[in-house]
Amino acid sequence: MASSATSYSAVPEEPQIHHIIVIPEKIEAELHDGCCIYKVPPNLRKLKDGEAYTPELISIGPFHHNKPELKPMHKQKQRYFLAFWERVTNKKALAKYKAFLNENIGMIRSSYSEPDKLDDDKFVEMILLDSIFILELFLRKSEQSAQEKDYMLTTSWICKSIQRDLLLLENQLPIFVLEELYKRVYKLNSLSFLELAFNYFEDYYPHKSTSDQNNDMVKNFKSCKHFTDLIRFFFLPEKVHAKEWNPSEHFTLNGKHECVLKTATKLNEAGVSFEKVHHRNLLDIKFKKIPVLSWFLCLGCLPCSKWVKARFQIPQLEVLQTTECVLRNLIAFEQCHYSDQPFMCNYVSLIDSLINTKEDVELLVDKEIIVHELGCHKELATMINGLCKNVVVNCNYYGKISRKINDHYNSCWKHYMGMLRSVYFRDPWRLSSTIVGVVIFLFAIVNFLRVTGLYHPKY
Repeated sequence: MASSATSYSAVPEEPQIHHIIVIPEKIEAELHDGCCIYKVPPNLRKLKDGEAYTPELISIGPFHHNKPELKPMHKQKQRYFLAFWERVTNKKALAKYKAFLNENIGMIRSSYSEPDKLDDDKFVEMILLDSIFILELFLRKSEQSAQEKDYMLTTSWICKSIQRDLLLLENQLPIFVLEELYKRVYKLNSLSFLELAFNYFEDYYPHKSTSDQNNDMVKNFKSCKHFTDLIRFFFLPEKVHAKEWNPSEHFTLNGKHECVLKTATKLNEAGVSFEKVHHRNLLDIKFKKIPVLSWFLCLGCLPCSKWVKARFQIPQLEVLQTTECVLRNLIAFEQCHYSDQPFMCNYVSLIDSLINTKEDVELLVDKEIIVHELGCHKELATMINGLCKNVVVNCNYYGKISRKINDHYNSCWKHYMGMLRSVYFRDPWRLSSTIVGVVIFLFAIVNFLRVTGLYHPKY
């Protein structure tokens, strides 16, 4: 049987890449260093059909530009442009701003994770129209008289939907584009652009602040990339903004120190007291206890007994109809841009571990850790439990806190003390009933010993 000969081409002494495979020598980088606006990853988008990441009324930037369902608001953008034109006294400044966009078109395009199909002229026109719409909207929000005449600010559902759309990760402009517009064309002497943004998104800020605190925030938030990033900055712990902040000291690696908390009801049974705290950023969570005194958790119902309690201090989470959408976009942004500092992912994971059933939600609502306007506690539990699906993190900001709480929970004595407190010392009335019961029990024992002759008191 004849065998077929196989011929091979001769291998050059110094082979080049084209001798092995046909690949272009120069390939455009997947993401530019300045990229900060991303398409939501498919593993997150497939949850709930991606509705949390899609604008309802208005498109900003190239990702959702010219979508048919968003076309009606294009006319409103044009109306706002005409209104802004009337505001501006120096028309040349606006022409120079357009020239600035043309000069920096490469930097603006590189802010987006995926290239668009618009030519340069149409791209600049889109950025110009969108940026002026946002600035005019912010200016009207800061002027009481203008608010009363604008249905977009007086009609509640439209106002909230526009606010929601401006927070979506895929619906952003680089913030330097908006700051340049405000600085070059129309600047209020008393306010910076970030202060206008604070004013517009004030519903998302954890607590009201004075003008001095606003100035401090402006200094801290100068590095934010866009509005999604700005809202994330709102929630971060205050220590993060300090100059000496070092992430490696506060984040623990998941592989070595990963800790999953018990549910809220189980922790409560073990004597952990959930405590709502005021005037802290949303992610500023702490666990406090004095080791010696925490052995007497059953005394936690007594007045001035906070030093005895193991206190889990959590700022109040207000869950509105838009909260799920906001949290999902912040999580998606961290997955794409802040994988080494996943604050929001860690926070949502911690809250998720506390909640498994509606009873857990009921406990946290009773303690005012969570307030919500959803239909029922079970709906909230389902929403929280779904936020962390397909989210991958490699470090945990709350790792040390989780270990302390789990060590507390796993201590048998403290667990028994917690159960004793929940059954017999839950409130002053149960405490008084318990004391009376103990006194009666001791009196009965003394009487029994006297009757049986085992005890003879000396008078």
